[in-house]
Amino acid sequence: MSETIKQFLYLNRKAPYGTIYAWESLEVVLIGAAFDQDVSLAFVDDGVFQLTKGQNTAAVGMKNFSPTYAALGDYEVKKVFVEKESLEERGLSLGDLQHLTWEDEDDDWAERDSIQIVTRAEMAAIMDGADVVFSF
Repeated sequence: MSETIKQFLYLNRKAPYGTIYAWESLEVVLIGAAFDQDVSLAFVDDGVFQLTKGQNTAAVGMKNFSPTYAALGDYEVKKVFVEKESLEERGLSLGDLQHLTWEDEDDDWAERDSIQIVTRAEMAAIMDGADVVFSF
């Protein structure tokens, strides 16, 4: 009996702190990936702030979980989509985001970038192509 692996896309729309949505999304992604699911992440709207470098959470009294995104590659999460327009609307660019990578075992463990900047239209197509979309 052949099993079909479903493609799960986790859509992150919320800022990283102030609610539990961003942290819960990251936990669910890591759990799904640990069980060999085809998992990808998408960041739109204020969700793009989840990936920014140098987050300091002292003022809000919450643990800074942003370094955990660096573990995504270890869990074979290779597709991290960031909407270009959402970045631009918030005065951000790729350079403001963490550098996330995965190791390509087919190419002598070469590091590959995980983050792909996509347009709003491309993001819509990615969402349409996923079997299951979870929005946080």
